[in-house]
Amino acid sequence: MSTQVTEEITSSLQAWPKWLRWLCLVALVFAMLTAVSLIGGGFRTATQDHARDLFEFASNPILGLIIGMVCTALIQSSSTVSSIIVAMVAGGLPITIAIPMMMGANIGTSITNTIVSLGHIANKQEFQRAFNAATIHDFFNVFAVLIFLPLEIMFGMLEHLSAALVALVSTGSPSELETFNPIKFVTAPIIDAVKAISAGFSPVWDGSFRIVVGLVLIIMSITWMGKIMKSLMVGRARTILQNSLGRGAISGITSGTIVTVLVQSSSTTTSLMVPLVGNGIVTARAIYPFTLGANIGTCITAVIAAFSITGPNADLALQIAFVHLCYNFLAVFVIYGLAFWREWPPKLSYQLSLKVAEQKAYGLAYIVGLFFVLPLSAIFLFG
Repeated sequence: MSTQVTEEITSSLQAWPKWLRWLCLVALVFAMLTAVSLIGGGFRTATQDHARDLFEFASNPILGLIIGMVCTALIQSSSTVSSIIVAMVAGGLPITIAIPMMMGANIGTSITNTIVSLGHIANKQEFQRAFNAATIHDFFNVFAVLIFLPLEIMFGMLEHLSAALVALVSTGSPSELETFNPIKFVTAPIIDAVKAISAGFSPVWDGSFRIVVGLVLIIMSITWMGKIMKSLMVGRARTILQNSLGRGAISGITSGTIVTVLVQSSSTTTSLMVPLVGNGIVTARAIYPFTLGANIGTCITAVIAAFSITGPNADLALQIAFVHLCYNFLAVFVIYGLAFWREWPPKLSYQLSLKVAEQKAYGLAYIVGLFFVLPLSAIFLFG
């Protein structure tokens, strides 16, 4: 039903003049940047710059991973969760906690295309193919965490690499950035208006109010950005997808990245492919590189959000956005680049799809188990 509603909304948006949709898109980007600033400022105010103490419960990287995973599975948007994490780092969330959260967001976003595959459940062969296509993404993201989370815990690899990238692009001190940042200038009136509403509250309630307003605004803006981008670009995205299939891994990964940047949603990109595989138009193996490109393309939202941050934690906010980018790029390079690892995700997803096609209840059990039961169990074990 949700897919049908989404298609109806996209169709209705396509009836709007193109200039109006582009204008709405610009307004939504502005709303997202405003929301990021609200969450960062609210988080800093609510915790009174003691965010490290507030997040002591997540000092275990496993719990950070679970938080990112469950939040993304519930919201069904890694772009939204990664932007919120960027804002929280700007507000004082330690980056060592934020890194596993970003990794968890990658797994959580996989739930969307797995749910889409259930649309083929009435036909055994179609369901098997669709479930195979959908869960390649799941297995790839799980393998990425199994490889890179231990490396991050032991060596801080992503933290050091992203810090080096920040040093390359940094253009000045925090005070200089704050003085000349045009994004802060255009978002200031709305942020000041929200501050005025909560001015009489205690710091905790003042900050919490700004966080809630920011969360609502960021979820709404990114959701509608995806819908409008889809109405503007879905035809072009399908063309890129069809032209890229069968032309090699580099073409597939590049096309997946481009399409995801165009529609601002890896969930949309991967969900576009599931029906194609389910209906036998292409194979699950053929769309594998395209799926990996979607992981890279989805990082652009967090990077855009990070460039809107000003103040003493601006570089840290940009660093966590670069962590997301580095993590996804390295995961593709290592897992797909090495022949030993490359075939594991498609092989495991294929074997699972055969079992799920025979016993459809396993499909629901897989979704609930991987995205909710396993994470909640880990909280009890590692909390």
